[in-house]
Amino acid sequence: MTQTRLVILEGEIAEAVELSLTDLCRRCAIHAELLLSFVEEGIVQPVGSRPSEWRFSGSDLIRVQTALRLQHDLGINLAGAALALDLMDEIRLLRQRLRQFE
Repeated sequence: MTQTRLVILEGEIAEAVELSLTDLCRRCAIHAELLLSFVEEGIVQPVGSRPSEWRFSGSDLIRVQTALRLQHDLGINLAGAALALDLMDEIRLLRQRLRQFE
């Protein structure tokens, strides 16, 4: 199993992690079929050509966990979760840019 080391620096995740499909499913307590749906919906984008070769980052782990919370807590479907995650990423990027001008 791959070792995970996430470092929080000023609210950002500096990742030094690489997870297989099995590792990510285990850490999120989900079945591979659900993770495949997350990939199809664009929630996460693994590196590798086949599921057996896929590798996921620490950011992917956070995105899957957030998408699961959105589904569970708010009843949002996968497409809605993907949109919410993209908007959250855009807000985070805009806030970083704004801080540069302060």
